[in-house]
Amino acid sequence: MDLEKLLENVESYNITDIEKIKKAYQYAYNLHDGQFRQSGEPYIIHPLNVAYILSELHADSDTLCAGLLHDTLEDTNTTKEDIAHEFNPTIASLVDGVTKLSKMNFSSKQDLNMANTRKIILGLIEDVRIILIKLADRLHNMRTLEYKSEFKQKENSVETMEIFVPLAYYLGTYRIKQELEDRSFYYLDREMYEKIAKKKEKITKESDDALKEMVTTIDTLLTKEQIEHALKVRTKNIYGIYKALNKGQKITDIHDLLSLKVMVESIKDCYLTLGLIHGVYHPINYRFKDYIVSPKTNMYQSLHTTLFGPKEKLVQTQIRTFDMDKIASFGLATYWDMASTDARIKMQEDLKNKYQFFKSLEDINSSFNDNKEFVSRIKAELFADKVYVYTMKGETLELPKGATVVDFAYKIHSQIGNKMIGAIVNNEYVPFDYVLNNNDRVRIITDELAMGPKPEWLECSKTSTARKKIKEFLR
Repeated sequence: MDLEKLLENVESYNITDIEKIKKAYQYAYNLHDGQFRQSGEPYIIHPLNVAYILSELHADSDTLCAGLLHDTLEDTNTTKEDIAHEFNPTIASLVDGVTKLSKMNFSSKQDLNMANTRKIILGLIEDVRIILIKLADRLHNMRTLEYKSEFKQKENSVETMEIFVPLAYYLGTYRIKQELEDRSFYYLDREMYEKIAKKKEKITKESDDALKEMVTTIDTLLTKEQIEHALKVRTKNIYGIYKALNKGQKITDIHDLLSLKVMVESIKDCYLTLGLIHGVYHPINYRFKDYIVSPKTNMYQSLHTTLFGPKEKLVQTQIRTFDMDKIASFGLATYWDMASTDARIKMQEDLKNKYQFFKSLEDINSSFNDNKEFVSRIKAELFADKVYVYTMKGETLELPKGATVVDFAYKIHSQIGNKMIGAIVNNEYVPFDYVLNNNDRVRIITDELAMGPKPEWLECSKTSTARKKIKEFLR
């Protein structure tokens, strides 16, 4: 990696701020001069790689400069004020946002680690670009983890799985998420990783002819119908295969082991394409998902249909627009392309208004002053297994596994929870401690004259949002 490679990538989408990026590189180069990584490389190679990963997301110039400078406050004598003076306050704030807290104010390493983890997560509230820089930083560190001790390799991999993989998922940056998963899994269980990698390689080779046949058939079909399109083939990532195997599935029965992605121009073309493909390849009906009408909670959109392909291969086909495909790969970072100069504002607005986890994050932050308790609740409530349930209008709500109808009610609105007198799940009345399951349809019965939540509701609520609102009412 060198500056020219970075600049070449930046010039492919942003040619207005090249001089500022060059200046940030030189500034970082001078400050890190004489510092080396454990690989023996000059330290500047790391921030260069971080900036390059960000350039692959088409990051704005302030984010790229912050990527180049992201370790200067922690590892050199420069200050936030120096960076603001040399560049601008935004770059200084971004660099400060990704900088670890000083050891001076903490009595133990654990307290310091908890405070730093909280700072990373809360970067979402301040500026989502802080998290994108941290994800790029963590990705390059995971790519070069072989130079660390075995203890550090496992420690970093566990932290990556527990903190950075969920953050990448929530922001929709699937490419980063999957690479972080696979690289972490490699160090946590190398024997299993290599075993699955060999199986994946074997299946990929055995499926090559069948997938090529499908690509040719669908390409011909869509061309004949004058539907502009592009096709891509994908095999499930190694950790994704491991999770499926861990649930008791055979590798040949994993319905999305092989994927064919079809990108078209419009939503109308998505449904036309679905009909055309079903006319050639029979679908497994219960494997159809319409994430266009009902997007995932991280705004992912696509049609998913699992087909009986050639040579008895099951192939998941994902049909989406070109813009949806960008969002599927890069999530919120796609706004750097789609929203141009207003990207940062659009990112924060959508994060606040469209992403369900954001409100839960704010509630957990306001409920727990202690850093250890905050991190524990984040892991248990936001970063752990989830259930997805429906309102009677068909809207999807995301809740932590173990959540009850009380949590559901307060997830919709505090007044729905406070006025709740009953709940119906899948057309049957249930008690307030009923634990929700995936795909449950939930209706909350309210009454304006209701007396409000009772203290025992706290015992059957799992989310911080519900518990906070119940306690406020009881006070």
